[in-house]
Amino acid sequence: MKTIDELLSEGVAGKRVLVRADLNVPLDGTTITDDGRIRAVLPTVKALAEAGARVVVASHLGRPKGAPDPAFSLAPAAARLGELLGADVAFATDTVGESAGATVAGLADGQVAVVENLRFNAGETSKDDAERGEFADRLAALADVYVGDGFGAVHRKHASVFDLPARLPHYAGYLIATEVGVLRKLTDDVRRPYVVALGGAKVSDKLAVIDALLGKAERILIGGGMAYTFLKAQGHEIGTSLLQEDQIPAVREYLERAGKNGVELVLPVDTLVAAEFPDMKTKAPANPTTVAADAIPAGHMGLDIGPETRKLYASKLADAGTVFWNGPMGVFEHPDYAEGTKAVAQALVDSPGFTVVGGGDSAAAVRTLGFDEQAFGHISTGGGASLEYLEGKTLPGLAALED
Repeated sequence: MKTIDELLSEGVAGKRVLVRADLNVPLDGTTITDDGRIRAVLPTVKALAEAGARVVVASHLGRPKGAPDPAFSLAPAAARLGELLGADVAFATDTVGESAGATVAGLADGQVAVVENLRFNAGETSKDDAERGEFADRLAALADVYVGDGFGAVHRKHASVFDLPARLPHYAGYLIATEVGVLRKLTDDVRRPYVVALGGAKVSDKLAVIDALLGKAERILIGGGMAYTFLKAQGHEIGTSLLQEDQIPAVREYLERAGKNGVELVLPVDTLVAAEFPDMKTKAPANPTTVAADAIPAGHMGLDIGPETRKLYASKLADAGTVFWNGPMGVFEHPDYAEGTKAVAQALVDSPGFTVVGGGDSAAAVRTLGFDEQAFGHISTGGGASLEYLEGKTLPGLAALED
């Protein structure tokens, strides 16, 4: 895989360089609530601009249905990129149409433009190779060189991620090079003990990675909504807690295999419960009750790990040589249910080992809860991509960057 450093050494002055970034930031209307992904691509964009390239940034945002939708415009992300760069960033109001063509043609050396949301075009996400290829051809007409730096999208076989690199000289940006280097430390060069903390809502999202890690990690800590399917699989009543009943047979098999493989698969010993889901708009006090994990009352749902589980998980992380964490421990967006996620984050900060926050909601939680990002070994920009890499899957976007 060629890197951006090789591209820079070859010279980029005057060349149109399309950077496939991941500017898929959370929005409250037109206000960006977490600009972490924009900051992550800054080193690549800045290096190219300073070397005299005409930089064209392309990204998706949200899940529009193959047609323009103002709610998913990249305009706020383009404005924020300009603020962070300290320079004007041009914005094309389409992706491959007249505005994009004129905007790119108007760039001078060292200037940056952002084109509108890739997913406003059906060809970006099409499962039809010809349709994707046609869209990739139109994107390729905007550039002389391709730099892949949208790690959060490399597990997608999309036109801008998979098909476009085949049409242009292609290189990996700084973010992708860093992410791949970190993931290799989690697969090929692991400092032990290797401890994995998994949370989030759906156990189905994590089954494949648990399957892969049962032969690699010493301990796997389970939290979040997915924990209640594990507790149900052990025969415990879970009230109205989140449950994926169809996953119980797989969970039971993993619990059994963990025991045979000598892997500690650690579940909550207590949990915060309430009769209803908290009001996420007003964040009104929810007044939860703490109960043993095997004693959740009927009509109540578990919404965060309890204080004894926080202590337990912190102790299981204390001697780790390597930690990978993906998924919050509870409904961290509400202050009454943030302590479990905060405790795991603090345990990573206190850990002497190499700590990786695996993207998605975990990365958002770290920033929302006020942690210093520099206190972690690495905060990934791609939760789904990280998980699929750890599962051993071939990621289309990385395969496309290989020569």
